Amino acid sequence: MTEANQVQMPRLNEPAPAFDAPTTDGRKTLEDYKGKWLVLFSHPADFTPVCTTEFIAFAKRHEDFKARNTELLGLSIDSHYSHIAWMLNIKEKFGVEIKFPIIADLNMKVAQSYGMIQPGASDTAAVRATFLIDPDGVLRAMVYYPMNAGRSVAEIYRLLVAMQTADENSCAMPENWVPGDAVIVPTPATPEAAMARAGEGYKTVDWYFSTREL
Repeated sequence: MTEANQVQMPRLNEPAPAFDAPTTDGRKTLEDYKGKWLVLFSHPADFTPVCTTEFIAFAKRHEDFKARNTELLGLSIDSHYSHIAWMLNIKEKFGVEIKFPIIADLNMKVAQSYGMIQPGASDTAAVRATFLIDPDGVLRAMVYYPMNAGRSVAEIYRLLVAMQTADENSCAMPENWVPGDAVIVPTPATPEAAMARAGEGYKTVDWYFSTREL
């Protein structure tokens, strides 16, 4: 791959790339979201069927995200006016109002800084990328989907809740964890701690695998 075609990718647990971009709700910067979680997600194009289903799903879960101190922010390389027309079309045709802003990234500056442009998929459209950014502006998760398969908004919400709960309780989450499930206790870091683990009151399968209820 030549240098010109290399995709710039952000990295987990480092500051998310800063942006200052026009949206359907005025200019937005990453700094505007300080103190809140942010779900920044890109889509290939307005007025396309798969993207429409995704936006409807995000809109229907918007209040759930807000209840978790989380804002939604969409992005595509379409124009500001295309975004507005599409939002109005979704409201008219599907009865769903899009209440979160959408970045009009015509110069692809934000998309490129987040690695949303994947030359193997398209040089002129952002793939279905989703980024979860914490209240300190740190990138905590990235999820990429291909052009022809819609992402799961329910899974993005589940991931958000899992990360928030892990942060609050100093634990890790097992596969497909949902609220109410047991969480994983941090693995002992010394032989002495490993020997003592069985007597610490957790549900212990072996020294490296223990769970507890929240």
